[in-house]
Amino acid sequence: MDGEADGSVTVSEDSGRRRRVHGMLKLYYGLNEEGKTPEQQESLDPCDINGPHFDPELYLNKLRRECSLAELMDQETCMVKQIRSLDSDMQTLVYENYNKFISATDTIRKMKNDFKKMEDEMDCLSANMAAITDFSARISGTLQDQHTQITKLSGVHTLLRKLQFLFELPARLNKCLELQAYAQAVSSHRRARCVLQQYSHLPSFKGIQDDCHAIMDKLAQELRQKFSKPQKNKDGGTSAKDLSECVELLLQLDEPAEELCDKFLSHARSRLESDLQGLEAEIRPYPSTSTLKDASARRLSSAAAVGSPTDCSPKTSSLLSPSSNTDILEFIDRGCNEFVSSLCLVITSYQELFINHAQTGELASKNIPQMANGKLHAFVDDLAARYFSLVERRIQEEKGVGDNSLLVRALDRFHRRLQAVAKLLPGSAVPNQGTEIVVRAATERVKQYLCALQSFYMDSLTDVRQALAAPRLSVAGASVAGGGAHLGGPASGRDAPTSLPELLSSLSASILNQIKSVLASVHLFTAKDITFSNKPYFKGEFCSQGVRESLVVSFIKFVCQSSRQFCESAGDKGGSTPPALLLLLSRLCLDYETSTISYILTLTDEQFLAQHHSPVTPVTSLCAEAREAAQKLLNHYVKVQGLIISQMLRKSVETRDWVNTIEPRNVRAVMKRVVEDTTSIDVQVGLLYEEGVRKAHSSDSSKRTFSVYSSSRQQARYAASYTPSAPMDTNLLSNIHKLFSERIDIFSSVEFNKVSVMTGIIKISLKTFLECVRLRTFGRYGLQQIQVDCHYLQMYLWRFVSDENLVHFLLDEIVGSSAHRCLDPAPMEQSVIEVICERG
Repeated sequence: MDGEADGSVTVSEDSGRRRRVHGMLKLYYGLNEEGKTPEQQESLDPCDINGPHFDPELYLNKLRRECSLAELMDQETCMVKQIRSLDSDMQTLVYENYNKFISATDTIRKMKNDFKKMEDEMDCLSANMAAITDFSARISGTLQDQHTQITKLSGVHTLLRKLQFLFELPARLNKCLELQAYAQAVSSHRRARCVLQQYSHLPSFKGIQDDCHAIMDKLAQELRQKFSKPQKNKDGGTSAKDLSECVELLLQLDEPAEELCDKFLSHARSRLESDLQGLEAEIRPYPSTSTLKDASARRLSSAAAVGSPTDCSPKTSSLLSPSSNTDILEFIDRGCNEFVSSLCLVITSYQELFINHAQTGELASKNIPQMANGKLHAFVDDLAARYFSLVERRIQEEKGVGDNSLLVRALDRFHRRLQAVAKLLPGSAVPNQGTEIVVRAATERVKQYLCALQSFYMDSLTDVRQALAAPRLSVAGASVAGGGAHLGGPASGRDAPTSLPELLSSLSASILNQIKSVLASVHLFTAKDITFSNKPYFKGEFCSQGVRESLVVSFIKFVCQSSRQFCESAGDKGGSTPPALLLLLSRLCLDYETSTISYILTLTDEQFLAQHHSPVTPVTSLCAEAREAAQKLLNHYVKVQGLIISQMLRKSVETRDWVNTIEPRNVRAVMKRVVEDTTSIDVQVGLLYEEGVRKAHSSDSSKRTFSVYSSSRQQARYAASYTPSAPMDTNLLSNIHKLFSERIDIFSSVEFNKVSVMTGIIKISLKTFLECVRLRTFGRYGLQQIQVDCHYLQMYLWRFVSDENLVHFLLDEIVGSSAHRCLDPAPMEQSVIEVICERG
């Protein structure tokens, strides 16, 4: 290891020493690293020891003046070392390059010998060249006369060939005309046209020119005839190559370019119009009259056999509606492969002939490209407008909202193929018009999905109404056929929910699933592999305004608005609405306000990555609208249920003779029905809403199961009012009692809980009972019957309300009002009332 280290140190020292030697030599000779003399200004200092103007005397005098003795000794020592080092380096350099010096000497000696031999050869070559030049001069002098004659004969031969070509030109042109070699005939005539025109004053040339003109006129006539009535190829049309050849030859024959443009476009139009007619035929395949009769007979017979009116619904009668034989993708493919491809071929051929082709002669100064370009744009715009009209009509036939992939793929292919027109015809409005069609199709599709969602929602509500109207096993039971897996498709009866919570859950889940399904279908318009999805409209406006606002937000608003319509007054749409439906819809809107709306909008924003450049409806606004609808529905539910019970109470009061009635022996049946209906409503509301908060019950109301007041309290309350020996007027006592009682708002908004809902219903019922009592006159037994009925209601209704004092107050008002309107106010004993109520 030490030996290796010593060897490496030695090698590095040798290489460093060589570099230093070479560096000093380069410095001495004034060379840079590349071996070239640097282009810099030479130093003029005579004291610069490395400069070319170095003066030893001046240098020594300067050192003696400026340096001390010690410094001079050091300077001398340093200089001696440098001189020795340079001498040693020079010797080393000579030793190392000795072989190269020897080789260079040999090379120089050899070069001297070679140059000597080369000089001899060059002298010999010079002598030979002089001899050749002399010999050539003698030959040229000898053949001078013959050369002139040969040149003259060659010119005569060329002229004779040209004359022969001219004399044979009419025959040649006739032959080409017979063989239909029109291109060769035009080329030959163009070669001779200038010569014939130049020498047309000579009779012979004039005859040839006239013959050629006659032949070319006939050829031009045949070309025009071929152009006007082209030969049909095996595909039934004229190939673009034949048309291009005709147009090019006619242009060479100085035919009017504008007329040729019109003819070219006219023939191209006939071919393209045949493609458009084929497309239009696919849009309108109406069946014949006999087909319609046979189909109607088959449907009627099948309907009679099955016995169901749904078998002849419009959904299954496909023959009566004009539908296409092919799907939308096949239609677009045919249009692109036939019409768009032919249009691109026409554009390419036309541009090559009339725009890109180099015009010469008189046509160069007539602005042919500008004229031809204008005609082409008008031609393309006209046919493209007709094609776009057919495409839009076919797209409008896509009314189904099941599978959206075919429509999206068709629109993507339609958009892709129009980009070829954009490349061939810059500045054309065709691509933009095609993009607008795609945008309108997407927008219309969103509207169709919105209508489908709305229809599905209304169908689901219809199914819910049918389920609520169906016989039920219990108060909580309800069967429904709503919530199909597809838009407009009801579920089977086996999977129908059996209670209000299940009914609500099924309705909410089915609506949410349909929204997700619709969003998945619409999301195909913004897929990454769809070309038009990169357009600014589909990146921003379609996602935010099209999907979020026009579809999702509009559907949520529709749910809220349609739900509020059930709250209309009697006689309108809301008069026949089942109360259970009002309760279910109120809970649905409340669930939307709490969670569903936020979830749906978040899902929409995540799927479509919407960039809301335009103002959008905030979530809080939709939640407020849903809560408002839920509140209105619940208030209307309370009102409807209260009015149902009130109607029973009103009829029971108005249809009875309270003056001549018999002594009460039991509770009237209507009061039992009121308690039963109230209990049923309580169970119904409890299925969808929480219990709510109640005030603490008094000790009196909890002593007995069916008694609210004790006997002593009841006697104390009614004794002063109902005994004839009362020292104070009963009206005055009642008014004083009202002054210190809280005001009861009968139709106030209820809270979203069971206790508040039941309190509202009972307030409306008892208030109606009170008002009906105030309109009647009572006898003794009539007053006692009211006492019995009110005590019976008191035994049961207190448990449904948030504050039992509210029931106590209203029942006190009813008994007090009947006592005020009693001809013989003799109240029944409390013990007797309790016995009758317990027995009832």
